[in-house]
Amino acid sequence: MDKLKESHRLLHSFCIRPKLQFDGQGDKEKVLLVLRAHPLTQIYWLINGLIFFSVLLLLNMVIVQILDAYQILFFDLFGLVVILYYFWFNFLSWFFNVGIVTTERIIDMDYSSVLFKEVTIAMLNKVEDLTSRSTGFFSSVFDYGNVFVQTAGTEANIEFMNIPKPSETVKIINEILNQK
Repeated sequence: MDKLKESHRLLHSFCIRPKLQFDGQGDKEKVLLVLRAHPLTQIYWLINGLIFFSVLLLLNMVIVQILDAYQILFFDLFGLVVILYYFWFNFLSWFFNVGIVTTERIIDMDYSSVLFKEVTIAMLNKVEDLTSRSTGFFSSVFDYGNVFVQTAGTEANIEFMNIPKPSETVKIINEILNQK
């Protein structure tokens, strides 16, 4: 595990030994891996947002003959606020849905809205099985997929969806488990 080089950049999806701390972290607990969905998996909402913006521009060409200037301004501002909200909400959803692997546990934080978050924690000594799965052309070419952490007992299983380098993630977690 000491062989892992530190790699952390802002907005990165696969960070090894990042210099960060989180709420509830133990005194001797170290963050070894931080995972987010691969950026390529976020392209659909970027394209949708650009399509919405294009539709707004096309509607401007049509409504210019129907509405007056103040109504068009209100319509445009309302449309831009909705589009920017769509971009912002999807970015926050990507940024805050994060998986953390520490020296003591595996944590999956999922935010489905501004007001709802789900945190799943599995202690490393409870991990029974690790599975990585990459299906499809794009996931094979761009090396992203899913990692499933199966736990013993009543603890919830953890899923990291669409993360970069799923095989390497499983390898790193296995190295941590073998050291315990």
